[in-house]
Amino acid sequence: MAGDPVVETEDGFTGGCSCGQLRYRLEDLPLFTHGCHCSWCQRETGTAFALNALIERDRLVVTGETQTDLVPSASGKGQELIRCPDCKVVVFSHFGGAGRLMAFVRVGTLDQPGHCPPDVNIYTASKLPWVVLAPDVPAFEGYYQAKLQWPAAAQDRFRAMKARQAEGAQTAPGT
Repeated sequence: MAGDPVVETEDGFTGGCSCGQLRYRLEDLPLFTHGCHCSWCQRETGTAFALNALIERDRLVVTGETQTDLVPSASGKGQELIRCPDCKVVVFSHFGGAGRLMAFVRVGTLDQPGHCPPDVNIYTASKLPWVVLAPDVPAFEGYYQAKLQWPAAAQDRFRAMKARQAEGAQTAPGT
C-alpha cells in the first residue's frame, strides 16, 4: 500500500539494466519516492510518469560500466542520466539542485519495484487524464515542501547530505 515503509528483501534493494551488465544496490531505504507526472518526465521515459526513489549517492553501490548523458530539464539546470552503455537503460539520474550527491533511482529498474511505491505524486497538473492516483498518496499540481512530507529521518539524512555539499563534496565514487 502506498505510504507504507519500503520492504527490504534479503539482498537489500537491488536492481539493474535489462542486459545485466550494470547492477546496483541501495544500502539504505530511499529517502522518499516521487511519482512525477510532468511532461518532461513523460517524454523522457516514454510513459505516463516517472517513478524515482531518492537516495544519497554514497548509499548506492554500482557495479559494471556506466554511461553519463547530460540532457535538458524543465528547471533549466539539466540532469545527468546514468545508463548502461550496452542496452542504454537509464538506472538513475542526478538533478541540478543536489548535484551528484543525490541519485534519483528509476524504480522500474529495481528487481522488486513493487517494494517501492510512491510517497507523493508531483506535477499532477500535467498528468495524463486516464492515470488514476491512489487516494492515500499525497498529490500536488506542482512541486511540494519536503519538510511537510518527508519523514524526520529522511530530512535528517538530507540535511547531512547538503552539509557535505556545502563542504565541497560533489560526487560519490563511481559516478
